[in-house]
Amino acid sequence: MNFSMIVYILAWVLKIEGISMILPLICSLLYRENDIALCFFFIGAASILLGYILTAKKPKKIAFYAREGFVIVAACWVVLSLVGALPFFISGRIPHYIDALFEIVSGFTTTGSSVLSDVEALGKGLLFWRSFSHWIGGMGVLVLVLTVLPLGGGYNMMIMKAESPGPEVSKMVPRVADTAKALYKIYFILTIIMIVIFLLSGMPLFDALCIGFGTAGTGGFAIRNSGMADYSMLSQFLITVFMILFGVNFNVYYLIQRKKFSDAFHSEEARGYLIIIAASTLFITLNIFQSIGRGFLFALHHAFFTVGSIITTTGFSTLDFNEWAMPSQMVILFLMICGACAGSTGGGLKVSRLLILLKSLGKEMHLIIHPEAIRKVRLEGKCLDHAVVRSVSTYLIAYCFIYMISIFLISFDGYDFMTNFSAISATFNNIGPGLGKVGPLSNFSVYSYFSKLVMIFDMLAGRLEIFPMLILFSIKTWRKTN
Repeated sequence: MNFSMIVYILAWVLKIEGISMILPLICSLLYRENDIALCFFFIGAASILLGYILTAKKPKKIAFYAREGFVIVAACWVVLSLVGALPFFISGRIPHYIDALFEIVSGFTTTGSSVLSDVEALGKGLLFWRSFSHWIGGMGVLVLVLTVLPLGGGYNMMIMKAESPGPEVSKMVPRVADTAKALYKIYFILTIIMIVIFLLSGMPLFDALCIGFGTAGTGGFAIRNSGMADYSMLSQFLITVFMILFGVNFNVYYLIQRKKFSDAFHSEEARGYLIIIAASTLFITLNIFQSIGRGFLFALHHAFFTVGSIITTTGFSTLDFNEWAMPSQMVILFLMICGACAGSTGGGLKVSRLLILLKSLGKEMHLIIHPEAIRKVRLEGKCLDHAVVRSVSTYLIAYCFIYMISIFLISFDGYDFMTNFSAISATFNNIGPGLGKVGPLSNFSVYSYFSKLVMIFDMLAGRLEIFPMLILFSIKTWRKTN
């Protein structure tokens, strides 16, 4: 285990986190929240100073293997969260550290689940930090590190594979560091365009920034106690459109940027993603139109917003879908598990994995009928390597195992099955709100600290595609090898 290289990259993450605290520091000063500004100043300065001390000398041995790559990714996210929780805790706005940790892990993993009943009491500076954490975590903090710290020798790809969502990672350009830069360029430009459009729709600047960060990272932290309900229908529609756009694989935008429109618009995963959105919106619209009797356009608007919010794992809400008919709630649960596209900022199982699983099922059924046939699983017009198909099956096994264990562990708090199932669905798939006692108008404060720790692990595991967290906490990882 190359501990010196692990510490070196962790130190870079500390520096980036310290620098990123400058923005909420400025926000706190603008709103005259001097106590919160001091928290950001001292925590940010300490992070930058420690980071510079630990990176003053580059390790002599930079070589590391897949095991270290997974450990680096998981450890960086854990350290990022442990430090990121300090402003909430030290300022006293969230008195218990586990609650503060839950809140910031929910932010960095772009989950959007909260333990707060009065978010507005945090103050503008902490609200900004809470929302900005979505933007930092959306594309991945280590993808950002790779733009300033190219390691070479294939080590960049090890880290990028461990952090990036989806069954496989494709390089946009030959060098991984350049791929990271291309991703962040697209991410940054789309975010700026979105915030400008939000401002033009009449949204206040602070709201446009915070909601923009949450939408771009598909996070979903609200900055008002009413959620998204206070905003105009135009603003809600624009938020929906951008949530869906950020749920698309960023390779599609890179192809559009390169004027390869034919390749971009023939993405099988993107088509499947849009078909699921359209079908779910239509079904829920008809279902709630019959049950709530508020007019077809009202039902369509809120169904479209909710479907866009849940499938992209953003988690914004305009109303309480706990009150919808059970068939609509079942569709919402499916969307929670389904998630957005691979290579996007969204969470969940990913549309590409569902397509691979369905095609694998079709292949096996065909082979049962025609044992001598030769049939490959194809996606995006290409035959998938057997290792990719196997990895999807392995991921599903790990996914279901963690799901069941997590539901079992939090069930000791005594809540009903729907609440527990949706709480794990919301945290493990990085959604935000669930159903029952953790619905859109509720929060996760009802759970014990032990259950919150379980869900903190689930949020990190869901964002990092499970295996980095399992490897980090595996005893075998830390055993000395010859």
